[in-house]
Amino acid sequence: LCRRGGRGAHSATMCASLTSAASLTFSEAQRILAVGLAKAEEIGQPMNIAVVDAGGHLLAFARQDGAIKVSIDISQRKARTAILMELPTAVLMPLVQPGAELYGLEHTSGGLVAFGGGVPITRNGTIIGAVGVSAGSVDQDVTVAEAASVALETATV
Repeated sequence: LCRRGGRGAHSATMCASLTSAASLTFSEAQRILAVGLAKAEEIGQPMNIAVVDAGGHLLAFARQDGAIKVSIDISQRKARTAILMELPTAVLMPLVQPGAELYGLEHTSGGLVAFGGGVPITRNGTIIGAVGVSAGSVDQDVTVAEAASVALETATV
């Protein structure tokens, strides 16, 4: 829809409305990814890190040397789950246990992940994307995801 060299004012107006403050840009996704990778290196655990937009679509991804392959998919699902549920995936674990209110949730929407490592990214109180991290322990995944999720708050202007 929005291409360089689009015709007329209508095209420019439409493109401007599609790129709003409620969207995570590729540049921002790269910054989030960089902060997550740095945190993973700091704790000494190779990770798979996925950054998705507000629709749950992949914007940026990295797999560090030594990160297990199964976690490629898990990291993306954690990010998507954080978007769909509008909260960190870590809070879902007690809710999906047998007999709990959301038991079976992880089998919906193409496969959600109900353990820590997925964190929404917000701007001015609006969710604009999410980060998903996998390949370490759940605590390590959460540590890296939380560091990455605040990357835009600490970015220099």
